[in-house]
Amino acid sequence: MLEGIRDINLVSIFVRILLSLLLGGILGYERGMKNRPAGFRTYMLVCLGSALVMMTNQYIFKTYNGGDIVRMGAQVISGIGFLGAGTIIITGRQQIKGITTAAGLWASACCGLAIGIGFYEGAILGGITIFVVMALMNRMEISFRKKSPIIDVYLEYGAGKNFSEFLAEVRAHNLEVLNIQMNNNMFAKDGSTCVILNIDAHSKRDHQEVLGIIGGIEGVDYLEEL
Repeated sequence: MLEGIRDINLVSIFVRILLSLLLGGILGYERGMKNRPAGFRTYMLVCLGSALVMMTNQYIFKTYNGGDIVRMGAQVISGIGFLGAGTIIITGRQQIKGITTAAGLWASACCGLAIGIGFYEGAILGGITIFVVMALMNRMEISFRKKSPIIDVYLEYGAGKNFSEFLAEVRAHNLEVLNIQMNNNMFAKDGSTCVILNIDAHSKRDHQEVLGIIGGIEGVDYLEEL
């Protein structure tokens, strides 16, 4: 039966379309629940479109007894980048958002290609693995970041204050400022210095402890970990 639906026929087309919608929907559901730019329907369409491309390629190869059976699929892999790039944004505080969503879209397209050519085992196992990575490993990634000695913070420093004194106070607590980036925030208090700091704690210190130290320095109006 499995060999029968690897070929191009009415039954196999129905199975591939249904499977692409199912896998794309599962992957998109996880992104949609997190209110990401590309969600349920976007993932379904990407997976379905990729499957249709591969089915068309297989149909052409079989009907005309020749041609490159993976040529159209190669264009999907490279071309899906424009859609993924549209989900990546840089916030006003220089945070990059949407990379996981973009990677998920690309992976969803790859699942669709596998379904479209009849590689059902790879598509299903790959789709499950992609879902696990996107949905269940988020906590692991957050845990890794919390244990990192490098901390990125957004800081608003009081108007009329000497920022060099703030830096000296930070270094006095055995914290090293690796990078300073000035930031324009129209909502900050007039005259406040808005910066993004890259700080090295030199050890696996609790991030809340480090933020408490920095926030306790005189002149700090607002502090947030990025």
